[in-house]
Amino acid sequence: MSELQSARASHGAKAETVNAVNHLLKSAKMAIVTEYRGLSVAQMTKLRREIRNASGEYQVIKNTMIRRALKDTAFGELEKLIEGPNGWVFAYEDPVVLSKALIKFAADNDKLRIKGGVFEGRFMDPAGVKVLSQMPSKPELQAMLLAMINAPATQLLRTIQEPGAQMVRLLESLRKTKGE
Repeated sequence: MSELQSARASHGAKAETVNAVNHLLKSAKMAIVTEYRGLSVAQMTKLRREIRNASGEYQVIKNTMIRRALKDTAFGELEKLIEGPNGWVFAYEDPVVLSKALIKFAADNDKLRIKGGVFEGRFMDPAGVKVLSQMPSKPELQAMLLAMINAPATQLLRTIQEPGAQMVRLLESLRKTKGE
């Protein structure tokens, strides 16, 4: 009887884990699958820290658990990448910043291999993740937009001020020629 109770408890714990992972997937804007085979504990710790700094999360989740958790989410296409030891990257804010951090880490550590990901319901192969990392991040886009909004006003101000500036330069050159 105690074996049956422990089996039920184990099944309940697994169901809780699947629900927790499903909740992570539903709250994430992007998920990327990586293969971490060969990374040391120090490298994994560094990877997790860099991803956390980019408003993301890196987790190693059992393949059977993630298969169950992927159901009824936008990340169902990632099931085809589940083979061998996988690390899962979840982006909660700006996926571009997180993909930049992941690509940079993968370039520095050749043992980390990006298998693919899903962003906004679209499957991305490793090249797609790299392309995403080369895009400007949300703060960079906001700065570009602000510069574009300010550009006409700045040009108008220069145009209005130019006749007065020309007059000042003309008077200054006349003063210098008469002073000599």
